[in-house]
Amino acid sequence: MYRYIYRQGKPVGIHDVQRGLGLASSSTAHYHVQKLLGSGLIKAEGDGYVVDRIIYENFVRIRRTLIPIQATFATFFGATLIVMLVFVRPPTLESGYVLGLAVNLIALSASILETARSLRQTL
Repeated sequence: MYRYIYRQGKPVGIHDVQRGLGLASSSTAHYHVQKLLGSGLIKAEGDGYVVDRIIYENFVRIRRTLIPIQATFATFFGATLIVMLVFVRPPTLESGYVLGLAVNLIALSASILETARSLRQTL
């Protein structure tokens, strides 16, 4: 429910939450909204409810999508790996180049694993 309200980006009412989440009754939606209000995660605003405290600390919000911040690191290391393999490749393999590739691959792997871990925790 928190995630649904967070993703809307605007005040949503009880009936909007009920319809959006496919709940059988508005009393179920009301109960959960009251729990979120009581914990201070959402607040009443205008004719609905909005997120008051963000609990997705390591995420970037782009419109209605949450992206783990680690995904930006994975993208960066993936791009640098491609640049190293395509544009910066020396004519003969040098130890510095191989070390750079190894470090980049380790950083890329760690970033991908952390991104997957973050996504599993929030879904």
